[in-house]
Amino acid sequence: MPQARTLALTRSLPSPRLGLSFLALAGVLWAWEARAQEAAAGTEPATAEGTQVAAATAADQPAPDQQTTVSHGYNFFGDLKYPADFAHYDYVNPDAPKGGEISIWAQGTFDNMNPYATKEGNPGALSSVGYESIMEAPADEVGSLYCLLCETIEYPADRSWVIFHLRPGVTFSDGTPMTAEDVAFSHDLLITQGTESFRYVVSKMIPTVEVIDPLTVRFDFSPDFSPQDTIPQAAATPVFSKAWYDRTGARLDESRFDISPGTGPYVLDSYDQNRRITYRRNPDYWGQDLPINVGRNNFDRIRVEYFSDPTAAMEAFKAGEYTFRLENSSLQWATAYDFPALDQGYVVRETLDDGSLPGASGFIFNMTREKLQDRRVRQALALMYNFTWTNETLQYGLFEQRASFWQGTDLAAQGVPGGRELELLQSVADKLPPEILTEPVTMPHESGERQLDRGNLRKALALLEEAGWVTGNDGLLRNDAGETLQVEFLSSNPSFDRILLPYVDNLKTLGVDATYTRVDDAQYTERTNNFDFDMIYDGYVNSLEEGESLGQRYGSSGVGDIFNPASYSNPAVDALIPYVAKATTREEMAAGVRAIDRILRYDLFEVPTWFKANHWVAYWDMYDHPETIPPYSLGYLDFWWYDEAGAKRLHDAGALR
Repeated sequence: MPQARTLALTRSLPSPRLGLSFLALAGVLWAWEARAQEAAAGTEPATAEGTQVAAATAADQPAPDQQTTVSHGYNFFGDLKYPADFAHYDYVNPDAPKGGEISIWAQGTFDNMNPYATKEGNPGALSSVGYESIMEAPADEVGSLYCLLCETIEYPADRSWVIFHLRPGVTFSDGTPMTAEDVAFSHDLLITQGTESFRYVVSKMIPTVEVIDPLTVRFDFSPDFSPQDTIPQAAATPVFSKAWYDRTGARLDESRFDISPGTGPYVLDSYDQNRRITYRRNPDYWGQDLPINVGRNNFDRIRVEYFSDPTAAMEAFKAGEYTFRLENSSLQWATAYDFPALDQGYVVRETLDDGSLPGASGFIFNMTREKLQDRRVRQALALMYNFTWTNETLQYGLFEQRASFWQGTDLAAQGVPGGRELELLQSVADKLPPEILTEPVTMPHESGERQLDRGNLRKALALLEEAGWVTGNDGLLRNDAGETLQVEFLSSNPSFDRILLPYVDNLKTLGVDATYTRVDDAQYTERTNNFDFDMIYDGYVNSLEEGESLGQRYGSSGVGDIFNPASYSNPAVDALIPYVAKATTREEMAAGVRAIDRILRYDLFEVPTWFKANHWVAYWDMYDHPETIPPYSLGYLDFWWYDEAGAKRLHDAGALR
């Protein structure tokens, strides 16, 4: 099985216009492989060879044998929010002015501008910004896609195929027209020269792509894949210029600065390797008047400044070398924003709502370690993490304690199970402790205001004694064989020292032979890929619409996969995942996810830590945004805009050069 870490098509910052998350594709890969292994254990998968791309006329197409749906958008579970004649997305300012520049920062270096390169190299930040997919997801809806490069899509009830009716007049940035031939070529290019994992699964998911006429293309799907995944995968295809690739002989997978034209609103303007990249808005962009684009793509230029480390980047922001900063450090947010430009009102520091699903991060137990397979041991170790003290003392009270793997959504289990969730749990009751069905869902423990909570210490000692670990004369816990309870925390991030070391100290007080090891990035990657650790700070990236990808993260066939950092599995979860994957309504899907969430939380293979339900942003006072930010995107490069009067004020005052 190919490593899932190689799945993503691009290693640069992702384009907001790509409709399907590559995490979902990873789950599709897992599900297909699981079925293949059941059908033919021990067989090697065939090498992906390129999907058959066939040319056909409308007369050549077989008559449909079932009723088809024709629509401007797609949602597997239900209705679309926006009708076919919508004027613009609700969250944009339709009168937002065009112009100006926004500048951001990136860390490290870059040595090419091809975001799809799979060979050695590091593509420049935002290098996929010039490419568009056939459909795109709005920032205020879950699971919906709307036509961008297409006018309508057509599909049958069983979703065994989809036809995209493309928009006339779509052009690449070099002025040449985009046709169905480009779409089919792009798909074939991705499955012959894209990443190994992408080729492996998509070539099997989509066995044929047919060009019906210059503005019509059909994707056929294998019945081995869930229809929940197939149409979104086809819709997420980024479109490249066939003529450019034919003329230049370039490969998609090679690192290069010479990039193919895209259909997107921005093009590469200039770059200074390892220092900066500038993109400019294409004044001839074909789609600038589409309702889907009203109030968007407002900046004339997007500039990315490169810095070697976050400290240098922060100092550069204070000096106005770049003008927009998205903050992710509680220490920086609480202590670093006290410079003169902020005091003088030249810089805005703002907290904005974030409705996206928080990452399910925390202290991960390696479930392949025998000593950590006893839930009582994991409970005891978890009791020694003090969220209250950590948040108030080290994180300035800026976070909330996470409980659910789907925190703050209707997918999170609540209280005692009931309704359809209870029925599902009852269907796997023989695989579960009875209390899961009768008691409230497991919540994070409470901790006091001191670093070491004495009440939790006593509970932890009792659990460990019950599990066979007894405190010796030297204060260390030992089992019947005289072995100490050794637990190593592995990290590569110096900024986590201040969080991890107090936790390690608490574990030592408990009698655990605890150590903290910080290694470089290469060693960390090697050790975590090989599951050579006891505990790490990591997490699971979940979705507001779940399907087969649950299997890669939480299923038995996902054990040993890096998307399942704990190597967790439970036969009850294995039995519930197919129910979620086959759900035909969102209500069915949600009930299944709640049941799974309840089991995951009980099994405690991760100590839940913190989350924040907002964005921390700082920017020089020359930008504006809609009053209400949509739940699933901050959109600062999308639907924010340049305030010319504010910029003039800053320049007149000498605040900015």
